[in-house]
Formats: sequence, C-alpha cells, structure tokens
Amino acid sequence: DWKLVGELMNASHQSMRDDYEVSCEEIDILVEIAQQHQGVYGSRLTGGGFGGCTVTLVSKESAPGLMETLKTQYKSKTGKDCFCFETTAARGAHVLPIETLQQISY
Repeated sequence: DWKLVGELMNASHQSMRDDYEVSCEEIDILVEIAQQHQGVYGSRLTGGGFGGCTVTLVSKESAPGLMETLKTQYKSKTGKDCFCFETTAARGAHVLPIETLQQISY
C-alpha cells in the first residue's frame, strides 16, 4: 500500500524534524517541495541527519518531473543546486548459501 507507506514516511520526517531536531532548513525545503508534487506518496530525511539527502517515494512516471521541480524550486528558494537521481528498491542484505560464496572469485 504505497499511500500508507508514504504517509508513514511523511510522519517520520515530521518526527525527525520536530521531536528529534535532526533536520535542517535545506532538507525541510526539499521534503516540502516533494510532498506537494503530483505522484509523490511521501518524502523524508535519510542518512545521519543534520543535512544530507532525502528519499522520496514517487510513481515512476512522475519521477522525471519531480526531479526537475526539485532542482528549479530548491535553487529558487535557497540559491543552491541540488543533485537528484532515480533508483529502485533492491533485495538488500540477505543470507547466501556457502556454495554461492565459494563460486565468487576475489
């Protein structure tokens, strides 16, 4: 349920910003711009806090427009450039059978 995941992402950012105070003005601007863009389910601070980057859950067809909007609106609001890229979720960390590891050449 992408809508629910997005709502949880937005709530998470709000908590990091207000409860833990680990966000900053620039990140809040990026999140706000993203959250208002058509096709975005949610956006939040990611990484260690106090700057860094955001992660935004957005429909694939809306991603190019979102990245362009982020670049132009962020520059307009802050005078700074932002770097955007598109990625997809991966399987992440998982257990590999020992036989698989033995086949890898180092």
